[in-house]
Amino acid sequence: MKPHRYPIKLGKLHTIALILALASASALAEPAAAPPGSSLESLLELARSQNPELAASLYEAEAAAERVYPAGALPDPTLRTELRNITNQGMDASPNLLPGRIGSTKYTLIQPVPFWGKRDLKREVAEAEADQARGRATTNWTELAARLKAAYAQYYVLSHSENVTRELLDLAGSLEKITQARYASGLVPQQDVIRAQIEQTGMRSELVAISNERHHAQVKINALLKRPTMAPLAEPERLRTIPSPARLDHAALEERLRARNPQLFVEEARVAAAAKNRELVYKNRYPDFNLGLSPIQTGSRVNEWELMIELNIPLQQESRRSQEREAQAMLAAAESRKEATLNQLTADLAENVSALDNARYTENLTRTSLLPQSELNFKAALASYEIAKVDFATLLDAQRQIRTTKLSLLKTQGEMQFRLAEIERLLGEDL
Repeated sequence: MKPHRYPIKLGKLHTIALILALASASALAEPAAAPPGSSLESLLELARSQNPELAASLYEAEAAAERVYPAGALPDPTLRTELRNITNQGMDASPNLLPGRIGSTKYTLIQPVPFWGKRDLKREVAEAEADQARGRATTNWTELAARLKAAYAQYYVLSHSENVTRELLDLAGSLEKITQARYASGLVPQQDVIRAQIEQTGMRSELVAISNERHHAQVKINALLKRPTMAPLAEPERLRTIPSPARLDHAALEERLRARNPQLFVEEARVAAAAKNRELVYKNRYPDFNLGLSPIQTGSRVNEWELMIELNIPLQQESRRSQEREAQAMLAAAESRKEATLNQLTADLAENVSALDNARYTENLTRTSLLPQSELNFKAALASYEIAKVDFATLLDAQRQIRTTKLSLLKTQGEMQFRLAEIERLLGEDL
């Protein structure tokens, strides 16, 4: 029996195996795509392309824009066919339904024609409604961006609060070692060691609570990005720079709000639509027309033509007056709603600018004064405790003051970011 010969030579098998091994190693060497979250800009870009609520509003705006042309177009014409004398009365023929074998056939092409100016007004109403849809889409984006900015700021604050708490937990562990050493030397009571351990237990409990809140912030961000709720996020690296006080001048911001706010744009478009609709309702005092052209076929020839004009008679004056009063009331309501929206927006702007200024002052005071003082106080308390000049309660109070100050600083920075996001939402653009 002859030995079996492989169709591929052994050298070729080695070459193929080497290629496969290199390809596998290359695939393993390729780094996985980093999760978003390190910066706010990456999250905003994802939200713009993936948020379903924003996509729905953009599709609605697109649909509203497509209604403009049909609103100003002429209605479709109608074709009417009349078969006359289908029984062939008075003729030497039997009843028939074929146009060439009956008395005559009348073909009428009818075109409805609205009164002059109505088509333009209908188109202008549709354009104003399309503007409203575009404004609503812009409003949805500004609100989505503001929510994402606030959620990212909260995520940053909680992530860094967790880091601060872990650092201070390590510091509390060092204090416990100091108390144990002094207790072993008979310099302090055992109560100091127990209190140091209680302090660490409380900080661990606080750390669990912060971690839970951080998870909630991560879920909120993923929901805004249309990602799985448990999808990982990168550690937030930085917060946005707060604009200088000169760029937050209230008068200048209010002027920008009046010019750029998307909610005001929607209300202005609503007022424009109501005004055009009122004009259209007034136009209903005049008749609409139907124009008709009719060739008449007898046998196989068309030997007659007719021209027809038809109009409706606007006799129901009381009904039209009610419609006119309704249109006027809707216009007044739209104008009042615009004024109310403007008043609320300017009040919200003033509130957020003032809150941002206060938070800026608090953050600067905490960072430049209170935090260094707390650290100095802790160092002094620690040195005094080591030489038995102060008790352990004083040292714990100093350590707690550092933790409170650092966490308060982070919360104030988050508050500044939240106020900045609200101001940008009101302006309809980033500062």
